Amino acid sequence: MRFFVGLLLGVAGHAVAASGPGLPTVSFEPSNDGGAWLLANLDKIVVNEAFSEARDEDGMTLIPPTLYEFASTFAQDLAEVLKHDAGVEVSSSPTPGQVYLTIDADIPFLDAAGRQTSEGYLLEATEDGITITGASPLGVWWGTRTLIQQLVLNDGAISHGSIKDSPGWGERGMMLDVARHWYPPEFLVEMCSYMSFFKQNVFHIHLSDNLYNNVAIYSYERQMSLYSAFRLLSDNPELDGLATRKNESYTRQVWDDMQSKCAARGVTLLPEIEAPGHALPITQWRPEIGLTTDYSLLNISHPDTIPTMKTIWKTFLPWFKSKTVHIGADEYRDPSLDDLALAGEYTHFCNELSEFITEESGKHVRLWGTFPPSKDGDVSRNVSVQHWAVFEATAVEDWLNNGYRLLNSWDAVYVVGKWNLWYGPEISLDFLFHGAPGGKPFSPHIFDSRNETANAPRNHEAIFGHIAPLWNDYGPNATTVLEAYYAWRDAIPVLADQQWGGEATEEDYARMFPVLHAKAPAQNLDRKVETKTATIMDLDFAKGRVCGGRFQDMSGNDYHINTNCANSAEGLIVEPGCEAATPLESKGRNYTLSFGIKPLSDSKGPIFTGKDSALWYGNGTVDRVMMFSGESVYALNYTFPVGEWTQATLRAEGKRTYLDVEGGDSMEFLTIIGWNGNRFVWEKMAFEAPIAKIGGGGFEGIISGMKLTDTDLVEAAETRRSRLAL
Repeated sequence: MRFFVGLLLGVAGHAVAASGPGLPTVSFEPSNDGGAWLLANLDKIVVNEAFSEARDEDGMTLIPPTLYEFASTFAQDLAEVLKHDAGVEVSSSPTPGQVYLTIDADIPFLDAAGRQTSEGYLLEATEDGITITGASPLGVWWGTRTLIQQLVLNDGAISHGSIKDSPGWGERGMMLDVARHWYPPEFLVEMCSYMSFFKQNVFHIHLSDNLYNNVAIYSYERQMSLYSAFRLLSDNPELDGLATRKNESYTRQVWDDMQSKCAARGVTLLPEIEAPGHALPITQWRPEIGLTTDYSLLNISHPDTIPTMKTIWKTFLPWFKSKTVHIGADEYRDPSLDDLALAGEYTHFCNELSEFITEESGKHVRLWGTFPPSKDGDVSRNVSVQHWAVFEATAVEDWLNNGYRLLNSWDAVYVVGKWNLWYGPEISLDFLFHGAPGGKPFSPHIFDSRNETANAPRNHEAIFGHIAPLWNDYGPNATTVLEAYYAWRDAIPVLADQQWGGEATEEDYARMFPVLHAKAPAQNLDRKVETKTATIMDLDFAKGRVCGGRFQDMSGNDYHINTNCANSAEGLIVEPGCEAATPLESKGRNYTLSFGIKPLSDSKGPIFTGKDSALWYGNGTVDRVMMFSGESVYALNYTFPVGEWTQATLRAEGKRTYLDVEGGDSMEFLTIIGWNGNRFVWEKMAFEAPIAKIGGGGFEGIISGMKLTDTDLVEAAETRRSRLAL
């Protein structure tokens, strides 16, 4: 049974809270002494000298950290999350009272199929200290995640006892479509940190794709201009022109940095280059190798098609530090062509490319699997299949019974950014807890909610994990970068528990998620800002104190602003060539950003700019107030009148963002999404507060002041006052 036994202990005058199960849940065997180990007594983390340079050779990555490197990251997390500093040292033996990290490959750590896994660990808490013994350094790392979670949940204490833990499945993670929406490297790295805290180990990155190619109405010219992207930017002259969005592409240096930072937390970036379907990024570059009936499909029979794909893969294989790469192979269909002929071409393409990649790099190849054997496909059994839809194939009869290894990506946990007729904008917690037959929790061996015979046994040796995808079918204007995080945020801890093989209940989750989510280390995806009160920043440029170009923040947080702009009795004079910089970058949900503004001309440009968004006074020939997120723009049917003062508030409430104008209506920022020939819908947008700087572009005007408020803290204070009044 995978749960912690609740204990109430009195230790050295401390009231020790009952131990919680953690996410993923773990099994705990309490000791008989009724004691607890206290973080307050920790001075150092001791790494077994015999294994300090050991690496996990059995995992997903080719750049596994050493045990000492994992220990150093663990120490950083303790300092950040629990405000406790501990040194790291190497020794041949444990030090009493401290945390000792070591390896024992002979301990049986088994997965759901009964096989040894390098990700298992044994955590022992005694009066002599904490010992984490892993099957490998990666196993030790997951043990440190358990220890931090228990210390967070139990006020810096862990009851004496032992935890023996190992994952049920080897690949556990998420997939992000970065092709149809650009995501900065920093975001991917932060997501790796969040995933790692809950023991997910794979971040599948979908690197090339295009918007829906509606060949029924799109001309050749329209297909050649349709939004698509190939996100890797190489200096290989043979690939010149393939990555057309150079400012929104990952260079070798950037990709290396992301892989290293994610691997440092036990997460492997798994790259996917999609073909022969969803291939407009390639055919827009080389139209001659596209099918003339649908240029989003490669013409596999063209003599240059497979050589072109081999050139692409040969260029990028040295970049990829994962043992597995993904060749796509999804939805290769053309209604105007015979499926039988396509299946043969598809099989030839997949097998030729798989054999090439393996010979070139030694890497394993994965694909989505459009044509199973029942549909005349005959893809090599050397590949693994990422199965997603029952209408494509059945997991058991089509794939498992025909000798394929299978990764579960059942579309019941699909997310499509913001809106879709079939899929939700976020993972359903109700499905995760009740999506298996009989209303039981989801698990990687479940492929059908209603038909038990369509699901495999839990211990099926050919099922090796689960990955949940997020697709950007409607392109970059449908969502902001951080809306992808919010689509996953609440579900990742539950899904990670199920991917690991845990048994968290809804009650467990409701109790633990708020506590653990707030302490996930090495990321700030919620864009939290430290503040002493609900008022984060308060500046009066007209009456406030200014000295040497520095305006005093009156909130008490000392977020003072430096500027090279002039000021007058009316306020800060913003013009081209000047800006006012704050010590902050961005504020996440929920907030109000209030300011007084008086444009002096109709010159367009940014008013406020932040890490994640910007508020502009028009752009180009458009004079409306607008928000920017990346390259996408969202305009209101309103502008601040020139020569007049306007008191305005940018207001974020959950998934919505508004501009309120004193004496006027509240206006919501919206986006329209859809494609030609299909339904278009207006959808809400959620923007973080842009608070890094004022001005810095073409805007000319005066800002009288600005005030940033955390409305969650305002509501919390009002709730407390109401309770006191009662």
